[in-house]
Parts: sequence; C-alpha cells; structure tokens
Amino acid sequence: MASNSIEILSTRNLNQDLVEKAGLQDIRIASIPFIQNIPDVSTEIANEIKLLAAQKIVAVFTSIHAVEVVKSELPDIPPTWEIFCTGGATKEALLETFDESAITGTAKNASGLAEKILQHVNIKQVVFFCGKQRLNDLPETLQGNGIKVTEIIVYQTVGTPVTINKHYQGILFFSPSGVHSFFSTNTISVAVVLFSIGKTTTATIESYCSNKVITSQWPGEANLIELAIEYFGNTKNKAVRGTDE
Repeated sequence: MASNSIEILSTRNLNQDLVEKAGLQDIRIASIPFIQNIPDVSTEIANEIKLLAAQKIVAVFTSIHAVEVVKSELPDIPPTWEIFCTGGATKEALLETFDESAITGTAKNASGLAEKILQHVNIKQVVFFCGKQRLNDLPETLQGNGIKVTEIIVYQTVGTPVTINKHYQGILFFSPSGVHSFFSTNTISVAVVLFSIGKTTTATIESYCSNKVITSQWPGEANLIELAIEYFGNTKNKAVRGTDE
C-alpha cells in the first residue's frame, strides 16, 4: 500500500461503491460496526402497524432502520399516509414503497423536521416510528406546540464496542450511539480528524475529546464520505504546495 494513503475508520458498514470512490482518491476506508440495530416488533406492535396501514395518518420517520422494519409489516398495497422524514437514506428507503407525493416534508435532522411539521397548522397528531434510543428533539417540540405524538418503537440499538489497535487519520461517526460505543473502549490521538453526521452526534463526540470535528448537516453516508474526500484532498494539496515552495 502506498505510504501516502489516507487511512479512515468507519464506525458502521458502508456501501462498497462509496469505499471504492474514496479508494480512487487514495483514501482507504475500513468499516467496523460499533452498534447493531435490532428489530423489536411484538405481535401487538405488528398488529398496530397493520391497523394504521388502513388509516390516513401523519407518519414520521427519522431513521432508515424504522422505515425498513415498518415496511416489513405493511401490506402489499402501500397505505395512504402523509409522511414527514429526514432526507438521505431514510427518504430513499421510503421511496422504495411510497410515491414521492406521499412525502409531505423532509429536513436535515429531527429538529428541522419538527419545524416543518409545525408549519402545517392542520396537523394535530402524528405517529412517530422510531427506535428505543431516539432523540427527544422531535417529540418534545411537537408536544410543546400542542401536537399529539404517538410513538411506536420498532427497533433497539445496542453497542458492539471493539478495541482498535491501529492508527487512523480519520474516523467517521453516524450517531450518538456509535460515538458512545466507540469511546467506551478506545482513546485517540488529538491528531485524528473526526467526521460526524449532525450536531447531536458532534456534541456527543465533543463530550469525549477535543479533536477537530467536521460535521455534515445532511444525513446519509455519501455526504460524510464526500466531506472526508474533500478534507483530505485539500490537506494533500496543501502539503504538495508546501514542498514546492
């Protein structure tokens, strides 16, 4: 392997196309999952989803994992839901089942999504499909503005910490849960650059270390990979210019 290759650790598995794209820029990405999302659908919850599928509800999703679990419980004919969701992979997963017209609003994160919902003054209640460790931002904002939130928990997130003995120049984080799991067994050099999706994940990172954190405001692994490629590409260019001067 070339000595000037950039070594990055991803704390979850990535689409192989993205790994190969980074490789073309001499950035090598190793993927080691630090959390596992486990479907958690009892018979009662499964029946509730099937009942909701026959109703016109305002459905809210902020996680691709919730989307995949709910889709597995839906009938062949998609329900006539009005949907609000975060962008990126969550929206893409929904579009595999629902028409674009079913998605009323999208946002970068849960806080932004809550604000989008509040703009629709006719909405009085929503069904929030989520994980057990979901953030408080969305339900608290909606409830604080008089909107009833029915939460249906469809998956759990568990940490799968791994002790890392190799040095990486960058680490990719995708959620607060992944951050907690990583730092439960690892410490890092202050020289390591950290890449994060969303301000909540970044705040969690900053509770553990003072490293440089580059935050993607949009969800989705592709955006985070682009940030890493751009950052290390600029770093290499500066180094080359420095040797030429």
